Amino acid sequence: MEVLPEADCEEDATITDDEEGVRELKSGLSNIRITPTVTHIAKPRPQVDLSKCPSSYKENSSQEKLMLAMAENFRQQYALLYPDNKALLLCPVNECGVQKFVSTTLRSTLLPYPELYDWKGCASFVSDYLSLELLDPPFELPKQLSSPTWVLQTQRGTCFDFSSVLCSLLLGAGYKAYCVSGYATKEMCLLDQSRQECPLLQTQIQGKTEEPKKTLRKYSVKPPRDLHSSFEKRQEEKRHTEAKEAALKEQLEAERLQKEKERPPPDPLLGLRVHSWVLVLSGNREEPENFFIDPLTGKSYSTTNENFLGIESVWNHQNYWVNKQDCTFGCGEMTFDMGDLSKWEYMLCGLTSQSMSNISEPKTLQEAEDEEEEEMDELKVFEMPPSWVTKIDISPPDMEMRFPGGMKVVQYRKAKLEKFAPYLLKDGLVTKLSIYKDLDCTQPSTIKEWFSHRGDCLDERELHTDSNVTSEHFRPGRRDALRCHRYVTLVPETERQMDFYSHTRTDGLARRLEEPFEMTETFEDRTDFLFYRHVVYGKQVKVIWAGEAFEQRPLRRVEERFHRDPSKPASKDVAERVFMMSDRRIQVTYHLEEDRIIPAWLNFMKPKEAADSQKAQAFTPQMVSGFQVDRSAKPYKNLQLYEMLVELMKDEENVELRIRDSEKAVKSILSLRKKEESNTDLLISIYNTMRNKMAHWHMEEKERMAKEKKQRQKEKELDLLAPFQARLGQTEALTDQEALQLKTDCLTEFKELLNNKTSRIKRRIEKEMEELQKKQQWYQKSQLTLTAKDEDDYHAYCSEAMFWIHILKMRLRRHI
Repeated sequence: MEVLPEADCEEDATITDDEEGVRELKSGLSNIRITPTVTHIAKPRPQVDLSKCPSSYKENSSQEKLMLAMAENFRQQYALLYPDNKALLLCPVNECGVQKFVSTTLRSTLLPYPELYDWKGCASFVSDYLSLELLDPPFELPKQLSSPTWVLQTQRGTCFDFSSVLCSLLLGAGYKAYCVSGYATKEMCLLDQSRQECPLLQTQIQGKTEEPKKTLRKYSVKPPRDLHSSFEKRQEEKRHTEAKEAALKEQLEAERLQKEKERPPPDPLLGLRVHSWVLVLSGNREEPENFFIDPLTGKSYSTTNENFLGIESVWNHQNYWVNKQDCTFGCGEMTFDMGDLSKWEYMLCGLTSQSMSNISEPKTLQEAEDEEEEEMDELKVFEMPPSWVTKIDISPPDMEMRFPGGMKVVQYRKAKLEKFAPYLLKDGLVTKLSIYKDLDCTQPSTIKEWFSHRGDCLDERELHTDSNVTSEHFRPGRRDALRCHRYVTLVPETERQMDFYSHTRTDGLARRLEEPFEMTETFEDRTDFLFYRHVVYGKQVKVIWAGEAFEQRPLRRVEERFHRDPSKPASKDVAERVFMMSDRRIQVTYHLEEDRIIPAWLNFMKPKEAADSQKAQAFTPQMVSGFQVDRSAKPYKNLQLYEMLVELMKDEENVELRIRDSEKAVKSILSLRKKEESNTDLLISIYNTMRNKMAHWHMEEKERMAKEKKQRQKEKELDLLAPFQARLGQTEALTDQEALQLKTDCLTEFKELLNNKTSRIKRRIEKEMEELQKKQQWYQKSQLTLTAKDEDDYHAYCSEAMFWIHILKMRLRRHI
């Protein structure tokens, strides 16, 4: 937006051509129809229940009314001075239909969640928690600006609602945050990220390109002299450089052509699309420089970013500023010193404006004091009314749900990112990234999934669709200490790679590579200094063991390598041993001594075992061959060689047992992984009482016990034996004689109670009989003088009296 000084407005008023151009542009814009994408189609807004809204939402205070009057005066002056500029967003209506000044819509709030203590967490939360409603039309300011509480309650709003919520959270976190009303590109206004790279992919590429730094040592051995021709080396380097430059040139040209193909069509509303974002100024929270935050995506941008095309106004909870700088070429050359009156026009006269206006020529102390007194008398600074919005509050369940409906899908360039709330899916999936080969996202190449709260500690899974290779990464905590599993299928004896947390295993296993006919294991920090084992298998054969037949791969060759044992001499410390089962040979190689270039070694031929018709072959010196580096050392005796062979044969049996144990471990891990994938269990914290069934059961049990205790207390208060126990003077423990006495007293009193009731019923019957007889005698005496009405009353009385006598007699029979 370009704001002209007041003197230039009169000159521009005479230029009728520009006015006609503006009118034509407005008429052209009115004919343009914008079709929103499927994900942003406007839905009917939920209705507001005015009876549940606070009074500040439905009416204005006297201070707010004065603020609205000042804003209207400011708007009229602005329209008079700059008639060609668009109107400012000053006093839109809220969700209750009441006009509110935009600065009073902000409510500085610090929520009790650690992730909302910095701007990254706040921006990420707002972009995830809310869904976008597009402006209609996209080149006009919204007529309604809802309160942050209503926006968070409905989880939907325009870009201005997004900015209000984010700015409120940033102000509460201690940032110098401002809402911005301006213009941006079509992709940013429509939240179209289909031409941007996925942030997760960019992070992984940066991590891969970082090369480890080489440590420079002060004292190091000089490398051997290079005897190659320097001329040939230069020529080779020149050829490589030319080839790289040619390849780079072809790559850049291909990228340029690809960008040309992917470039979107020109936007007819370029520079006219209204957008709102947040400006954060440096100073607070150790922020070194100013930057923008797009609340729709939660990303930060430099103030010179080309996606932001212009700024009309900014505001916070204290004041409102109008931009007077030229934004013809975007925001790259703008400055954000709100105290500079030549570039920003404020609405309320505050400390900033006073401090800027007080800069003048130096005056004497007396003159300065007089001026201050005059200013204090004449100038009355109007402060911004307090926010009419109630305190922003987000419940822990809503914070955990995070996304509207618990999930959110974002489309990137050749990628689709899906986010899910924890515990929403049964398998614990929280993030899914699908990478495609084409721009239409129809041919997936890689699928990455991230999990949380899994009982099997699965953290990440990656599937390459071309090779069908799956890589799974696990957190520490599994019983088998599995860290990473790379496989094609979960069928045993196929190609796979397993990495383990070696420090949590007793055998120190770090990695196991398995192929159809080979298996390689590496170890770390073992007491026997073993660090490598390589096994070569033969074709499967049937083996009968304990009466059962099963297929097994025979061992053909086993190779083991050991680290140096400082407690032994190098000539006696085994560095490598190879068991060649198919050739019945064992080869042992020792560590290299410091002053030698060849290590010592021994080669043993195993004697044949006894067969049905043949005896076992005896050991002979010809079965051993070797090399001894130290010629002065005594050669091995036959007995020593025999003992060494026997020991190696025992080691061979033990090695075979360990290999078979490794095969069983692989099969058990694969079967366990199948069960875990078919029936996934999610871990629930003991503090999560809403999901933890055990904690919920304990709460219910506690409530039940409290009710039972209260019921027992009531029964104790109504205990019939309590008076009799009080007569005995003991209420807890009773002897047999006291218990019999208590029983006798209780029964005696109970019999008296029954007898008294019997006597009361009998007396009542006698009384009713006497009254009936008296009435009958009266009737016989006065029968001749009675009227018809008296006779009817007499008969009714007799009927009722007989009814009560019958009832009393029936009660007496039942009681007896």
